[in-house]
Amino acid sequence: MKHTVITGHYGAGKTNIAVNLALLAAKNSQKKVFLIDADIVNPYFRSADNEDILKEAGVELIAPMSANTNLDIPSMPATVARVFNTDCEVIWDIGGDDAGAIVLGRYSEDIQKQGYEMIYVVNFYRPMTESEEDMTELMGEIEKASKLKVSALADNSNLGSETNETTVKDVEQKVKALSDKTKLPIKFRSVDERLKEAFPDCLHLKMVTKKLW
Repeated sequence: MKHTVITGHYGAGKTNIAVNLALLAAKNSQKKVFLIDADIVNPYFRSADNEDILKEAGVELIAPMSANTNLDIPSMPATVARVFNTDCEVIWDIGGDDAGAIVLGRYSEDIQKQGYEMIYVVNFYRPMTESEEDMTELMGEIEKASKLKVSALADNSNLGSETNETTVKDVEQKVKALSDKTKLPIKFRSVDERLKEAFPDCLHLKMVTKKLW
């Protein structure tokens, strides 16, 4: 059993990373893979939008009953309990900031018993998270709300379709400085798959989240 919790600031790219990690796990693991869409805050960019892709890959999606509907009911389904009684790999896609992390508090004891890593996704090009101080303050708020500790960082700094090699390289020192300050390892740096030749050691992401324009 392994829980991988993806958290961070709004717009950092958590959902895209969570879906990609779930697809990768389904390809490489012999265990059942679950992706839990635990975002009860943001109705726009969510793992539930990729249900068909996930199902085809053999990933079972668990999402709030209000996902992809006009309902505003911030609750998780009872089926979440299944993952704690199955030999599986679980990817958690958590809503942004401490407001989105509150949902984890309900499951924190079970997650801790079974083992987890909580990956804090950063994007230095997003407003309100452009400095180390912003990042560390938000991290502390997320840990308090979720009752779990961040164990690693993931750099997903990008400018969407305008991202290029310079965009990625320009934040390398910021990522390293944040790692040094928090004493947390860098789990991976991620880039869009179109940049995979320039950054062969990064996690190459398929763009699966929808665009609003």
